[in-house]
Amino acid sequence: MRWQLRKPLRRTGHNRRHGLALLFGVLVLALAGVGCGYHVVGRESMLPKTWHTIAVPAFVNHTLHYRLGQRFTEAVIRQLEARTTYRIVPDPKNADAVLYGQMNSIEAIPVLYDATTGRATTMLVTIRAQVRLVDRKTKKVVFQDNRFVIRNEYELSTDPQTFFDEENPAIGRMARDFASRLVADMLEGF
Repeated sequence: MRWQLRKPLRRTGHNRRHGLALLFGVLVLALAGVGCGYHVVGRESMLPKTWHTIAVPAFVNHTLHYRLGQRFTEAVIRQLEARTTYRIVPDPKNADAVLYGQMNSIEAIPVLYDATTGRATTMLVTIRAQVRLVDRKTKKVVFQDNRFVIRNEYELSTDPQTFFDEENPAIGRMARDFASRLVADMLEGF
C-alpha cells in the first residue's frame, strides 16, 4: 500500500469568511442558550404587575434617636418614586400593597482615635431594621427582611472651635443608602 500526500485545500477568501461567520453564529447561539442569570437592573420588577399604588406608613422607631423612622420613611418614598411607576400613598386602605418598616436599633462605636488626645475621631454607625411588603388584598407577604442592616462611618472633629456635627449628614446618607438597597432588593426579588 502506498501513501500519497495530498495537496492541502486552498481556501479562498469567500470560504474563509463563510467559515468565520458560521463559527461566530454558533458561538452567539451557544452563549445565548447558556445564559448566566444576570440581568439589567431596573428593566423588570419582580413585584406583581397588577399593583398601581403602594402605601408607605411611617416606619416605627424603636430607637432613642429622634425622627429616625421618619427620615428613613421619607428616603424610601423618594426612592420608590424615582425608580418605579407606582403611586405612593400614605393610607394603606387606598393601596394595592403596603410597605411596613421598623427601625430596631442604632449603635455608634469608635473605630479610630486621635493619638495625642485619645478621643474618638471616626465612628461606625450601624442601623438594624425590619421591612415587610404585603399585598393588601391577599395579605400575602411579597418581600420581607427581618435583619436589614446598614453601616456608615462618620468623622468627629477633634478641634472644638471647628466642631461640626457629622451625625446628621451621616444619618441622611445612611437613609439614602438604606432606601436604595431596599428598593433594589424588593424589585429584584432578593
